[in-house]
Amino acid sequence: MHLTEILLNRRSVRRYTDEPIPEETLREILTAGLLAPTSRNLKPCRFTVVRDKSVLEALSQAKAAGGAFLKDAGAAVVVSADAERADTWIEDCSIALTCMHLAAAEASLGSCWVQIHLRRDPEGAEAEENVRRILGLEDRYRTVGILALGMPAGSAEPHKPEEADFGAVRFAD
Repeated sequence: MHLTEILLNRRSVRRYTDEPIPEETLREILTAGLLAPTSRNLKPCRFTVVRDKSVLEALSQAKAAGGAFLKDAGAAVVVSADAERADTWIEDCSIALTCMHLAAAEASLGSCWVQIHLRRDPEGAEAEENVRRILGLEDRYRTVGILALGMPAGSAEPHKPEEADFGAVRFAD
């Protein structure tokens, strides 16, 4: 598939079957994250793969809303970065999440980005702190998001090229 086809077919998938994720597919997705560009090539990102259902359940409750479907995912990749290593950790993690999201779409695997940074749980605690505690991450690791992965339970219509709003483009010649 060409990148434009991947972008058109990529959807955020929140419902998954029980079919396991092929090991090779998971490795391809992780490779996309590991090869993602980072500022000054510092590569501060760390990827925690979670398959254990009890840990997925705990992560699904790390924030107040928008992450409940994590408990049903076949796996999740928690994308964190060493904030002491790079001040661009938010951007670097975001690029890695995007690359993995697109790699999952290319492999016909369902995925959805779960925002963690700047989110809170129902009691007001920071979602990042919850993730850090659940996974035993050191304080210097900041988590931008979690990529839920699984075999999609259903399909969605692809985007259409006409959805690209060129009204948002300005040429500064």
